[in-house]
Amino acid sequence: MYDLIIRQALRTDGSLTDIAIQDGKFAAIGTLAADATARQTLNLQGKVYASAGWIDSHVHCYPKSPIYHDDADLIGVACGVTTVADAGSTGANDVDDFYQITRAAKTNVYAFLNIARTGIVTQNELADMTQIDKVGVRDAIARNPGFIIGIKARMSSSVVGQNGIKPLVRAKEIQQENDDLPLMVHIGNNPPNLDEIADLLTSGDIITHCYNGKPNRILSPEGVLRNSIKRALSRGVLLDVGHGTASFSFDVAELAIKQGILPHTISSDIYCRNRMNGPVHSLATVMSKFFSVGMTLTQVIDCVTSHAADALRLPAKGRLEAGADADLTLFEQRFAPQVFVDSEGQSVKGESLLVPLAAVVAGVTLLTEEGKSAHVF
Repeated sequence: MYDLIIRQALRTDGSLTDIAIQDGKFAAIGTLAADATARQTLNLQGKVYASAGWIDSHVHCYPKSPIYHDDADLIGVACGVTTVADAGSTGANDVDDFYQITRAAKTNVYAFLNIARTGIVTQNELADMTQIDKVGVRDAIARNPGFIIGIKARMSSSVVGQNGIKPLVRAKEIQQENDDLPLMVHIGNNPPNLDEIADLLTSGDIITHCYNGKPNRILSPEGVLRNSIKRALSRGVLLDVGHGTASFSFDVAELAIKQGILPHTISSDIYCRNRMNGPVHSLATVMSKFFSVGMTLTQVIDCVTSHAADALRLPAKGRLEAGADADLTLFEQRFAPQVFVDSEGQSVKGESLLVPLAAVVAGVTLLTEEGKSAHVF
């Protein structure tokens, strides 16, 4: 007897599958015997999609942060998202507190540690180089193995002040001294120039806010990919969306994607204000925007499942495979006219919206508000 069987789940390629879960892991994927039994069975009747649990690789959910804060479950399982990675809200000073708070969450929560010891308590945490404490970072990582999955450096003029590229040089040193953890780099207004940033990055590093509409963006004024970004991508540097309040442009995304410059990961950069007031609202909303700029359902889902798991180095997440963590997102794709808004205030018409109905975390089913009214459950 299994703990949970989900029958007739729709996959993004249009095929149907059964899913069996036991002890928080996927036990079997495919066609299950008709007499297979479980403590709970859901029959999706080929009407509801099931993917590996969605991973939002750039959020802000440390509730005590004075600037960017939210509740992990409000941006996680309540929105069909099974795993979130907080992108630098906390530094060495308060990451232990953040860890303790997240133990009560139903959502899987991980953290990129801000290289500034205070995290984001001001907008210019890297304007003072003494904030970057290598020993403090090392000790925080040692105290929180498995929770801190990377480090974060915000490399825009408002954050670094007069320090230019120096905080990123320090971040690369910290990375090399700590088992080459993933490094996520926020890009925004210059200085430092994006070319300086890109030339320092190596395989597995993540450029977030990759489709921002600011002058210091990945496209040249002529609309082609900067040579420095081409070189970075050839080295294995990854592009993350990190939509946020001020960091996503439909024009930039559409132009880049037409040239084959797809995101490796789609993330929201969500926190309470842009969740409630927009333009983010939820990871599902951000994902839905990418249908309007030329991506397919399979491409979009890959960006929040297998690609995100690879970028965060979470090998047990992001895949519907026997032995992997039993995290699932059950969702519909509803077709009706939509209007989406980017971070520049530009509106784009869309034709479909992804609607999460449930998050399954370690085999436990958690319905969203939409899911509570869905007849299939």
